[in-house]
Amino acid sequence: MTDRHTNANGYLTATVRSDGAELCSLQDATGQEMLWQAGPQWPRHAPVLFPIVGELRDDRLEVAGHAYRMTRHGFARARRFAWGARSATACRLVLHDDGQTRAIYPFGFRFALDYALSDDSLEVTYTIANTGTVVLPASAGAHPAFRWPLTDDLDKASHRLEFEQPEPAPIRRLDVNGLLKPDPVASPVTGNILNLDPALFDADAIVMDRLVSRSVRYAAPGAPTIEVSWEGFRDLGIWSKPQSEHADFLCVEPWYGTASPADFNGDFRSKPGLMLIPPGEKRVLIYRIRFC
Repeated sequence: MTDRHTNANGYLTATVRSDGAELCSLQDATGQEMLWQAGPQWPRHAPVLFPIVGELRDDRLEVAGHAYRMTRHGFARARRFAWGARSATACRLVLHDDGQTRAIYPFGFRFALDYALSDDSLEVTYTIANTGTVVLPASAGAHPAFRWPLTDDLDKASHRLEFEQPEPAPIRRLDVNGLLKPDPVASPVTGNILNLDPALFDADAIVMDRLVSRSVRYAAPGAPTIEVSWEGFRDLGIWSKPQSEHADFLCVEPWYGTASPADFNGDFRSKPGLMLIPPGEKRVLIYRIRFC
């Protein structure tokens, strides 16, 4: 049985499992579930992405002439984390490099996730430490999937994302291999509003790699509003399944890094968008989910 821990503070209840350090339930004070509950269209809730975000060409991670196989979004979501601490309103999970990780990713690291409740917010902190002797190249991302529609009586097309700032910059799209297409396309965001429609995701994820905002609100008339904010993350993915698959979730995903550009085929350490963490140093990335 999967090992789980539940945090509660009277406003929110959050359940995290040790497999993948994944948030698998987030409920408000009334018991209303706001996360997608891993239905057949997509069997996850909020996977943790590390040490890559998205795809590499041919799942190939090359370092100093040696090739390793690294599949979509990296290995963290498939590993069991160790519990570092647990309390009524917080928990910490930790993953270290070991023989299994070094066989596909030849670097030393310590990756800790802290989940902490504070009033109407859940704060999730990623701490990535370089425990090795060479620079640690890595990406990391969050992938929470929220209910869409937010309540059963709403139409999906009544929902929107409200960004903190106008977002006029072009977006990126993915090719059939999950790699970034070379040419940006016009943003579907008008001012600071993205009106949501399932047809948006027939071309896969919306990748925002020129992001101005540091928060976005997911809202619909008469429904609770969910705000996602972030620190340290630079990019944002917005994703659901194509409309033909009728998947009732929307992912709002703070990232540091994206899939490989379709024309990139070099040493992983020169891949665009990576964190390059010197030996003995660390990077801290934070995102928050708040019910408004």
